[in-house]
Amino acid sequence: MGDFNLALVIVAIVVCIIVLLFNVYLLVNYQHPDDKNQAYFPKFVVVFGLSIAAISILMLPADVANRQACRRAIYNGACNLTLPMKDLWIAVYIVDAVLVFFIIPFAMFYYEGDQDKSVAKRIKSALLWVITTAIVCGLVLGILYGVIGKVDFTVRHLSSNTTTFPSTWDFSSRQPCIGSGVHQCSAYLTDASSEKTWTMRATFPEYIVALATIVGSVLFAIFGGVGIACLPLGLIFSFIRRPKAVITRSQYIKEATELGKKARELKKAADALHQEERSGSKGRKWRKNVKSVEKELLQLEEDVNLLEEMYPQGEKAETSWALTVLGYLAKLVLGILGLIVSVAWVVHIIIYLLIDPPLSPFLNEVFIKLDDIWGLLGTVAFAFFCFYLLLAVIAGAMMLGLRLVFITIHPMKWGATLMNSFLFNVGLILLCSISVIQFCATAFGYYAQATAAQEIFGHTLQSLRGIKYLYKYNVFQIAFVVLAGLTFVYYGAFGWRKRKLSGRFQLSS
Repeated sequence: MGDFNLALVIVAIVVCIIVLLFNVYLLVNYQHPDDKNQAYFPKFVVVFGLSIAAISILMLPADVANRQACRRAIYNGACNLTLPMKDLWIAVYIVDAVLVFFIIPFAMFYYEGDQDKSVAKRIKSALLWVITTAIVCGLVLGILYGVIGKVDFTVRHLSSNTTTFPSTWDFSSRQPCIGSGVHQCSAYLTDASSEKTWTMRATFPEYIVALATIVGSVLFAIFGGVGIACLPLGLIFSFIRRPKAVITRSQYIKEATELGKKARELKKAADALHQEERSGSKGRKWRKNVKSVEKELLQLEEDVNLLEEMYPQGEKAETSWALTVLGYLAKLVLGILGLIVSVAWVVHIIIYLLIDPPLSPFLNEVFIKLDDIWGLLGTVAFAFFCFYLLLAVIAGAMMLGLRLVFITIHPMKWGATLMNSFLFNVGLILLCSISVIQFCATAFGYYAQATAAQEIFGHTLQSLRGIKYLYKYNVFQIAFVVLAGLTFVYYGAFGWRKRKLSGRFQLSS
């Protein structure tokens, strides 16, 4: 038993080191050249935040493995030698909440501050914003915790009459209890009036986790529902809309000329907005125009990349075209595999969560059978499904951000990602990771039973006063499935169409 726990601790330490090194690799390769050898504090926040998000996702499989450490215990107290998962869950998610609501906003305010100001003034300005946010959040949390920070558990008082001790024991499906002619134990014959509500106050850390989960669940239901469909279908329809052949030089010149005109228009618009910013007239119209310019710039960059794919240049033009073709084939394969996983997720939610009683454990049984084949195979598959859900949330956020002007767009690009975009996406991942874990703990409740995560997210959270009704009536799960269905319909109707180049760009007057 001790050997198993020691091995689990060693694996956890090794995984944390690998996650940290991988996130450093991502930062180095995704960062913009302008941020090299500077902005060290935002970079530290990015690496630390990504590590917390990845570790929190991996903690649920670790929780399942930790539960198995004392399954075959041969002495009392063996389970006390396992990892303190409940304390680890609360610690990770408090760090998660602090990063999302305080440290990342401070880093963004500092990074986006006026470069003409001194470092001290930028820190002061960022601190003022964060302290104001902290005061407001603290007041809201304190009031809510004091008023409704309680857990209501429904309990039923069971009682049974005594009977003469039998001389022989004869139990069967027809007679499960002592006494003849009784098909059900007396304790189960109590009426509904015996139900009572057992109320206790939740701990403050658990309450913070619960409220952060609610905020993340709203984003998760929207972005995850859209992303679970657009992630695989986007890859498949990208293959369908792929360039079929290399265009001629005259076609390339014509398209490049049009893109050049569009680029000049956008530059004029950006200069005008920059002039407005310097004059101090930053109203609602200015912000709307800034988001419109960001959207048009992203679409212009997509058009430029597509044009370069259709007309590769240089000495290795043929090699470049061959790699382009292979890249689209890879998208098709990944899209088909992702579509299978997405459909499995939606079907599992419907038959296991939305139908009461569940029609089948479905994926829960799949993971258990995989564990029977090899001890960690089911755990690995379980972790993959959780990670896939987080990727779907990110894909949904990017898809909606490109189509809805009121959502801030922060794309991640290889070798061209500024720190404010990094910080925004890390905050989004951290906020949604809480809900992904809660959702997975509920969706795979049969496989993850008796874990610390299920105790926090499956019992305390779903019985919290004022919040429990959102989970009782499956509000987030229904919204997730509805948005997934609408996105599937949208892609089926419009996803195969090639996007036409937009006309002249004009700012809102």
